[in-house]
Amino acid sequence: QVQLVESGGGLVQAGGSLRLSCAASGLAFSRYTMGWFRQAPGKEREFVAALHYSGGGTYYADSVKGRFTISRDNAKNTVFLEMNSLNPEDTAVYYCAAGYGGLPTSAYDYRYWGQGTQVTVSS
Repeated sequence: QVQLVESGGGLVQAGGSLRLSCAASGLAFSRYTMGWFRQAPGKEREFVAALHYSGGGTYYADSVKGRFTISRDNAKNTVFLEMNSLNPEDTAVYYCAAGYGGLPTSAYDYRYWGQGTQVTVSS
C-alpha cells in the first residue's frame, strides 16, 4: 500500500522558516515526480513546488519562488520543502503528492497524496 506521510508543520511567526518532510513507502520513489500543494481556508488547492523524478528540473509557483526550496533524498524515500520568509498568505494545509508521467505542476497528474500537515503563519 502506497503511503505518503507529511510532517514538520506548525505555527510560526511571519518571517520565520519551516521545513516540511514527506516520507513515502510502497512505491518506487526514485521513479516518481514529487510535488507539494496547499489549500488555504476558502481557497482551492494550489500548486506549490515539484521536483522531477529524473532530476531534470524543479518547478515553483510564482508566489513561493525564491522563498521555498524543494529537494529529495531518494535513498530515504523522502521529499522536503524548505520554507523561508513565511507570511500569513502561506497559511494552509500542505499536501505531498507523487506522480508518474504528466505535468509536474498539475494536481490532476498525481496519483498518490498524503493527508496533509497544517502550516500557520501569524502576523
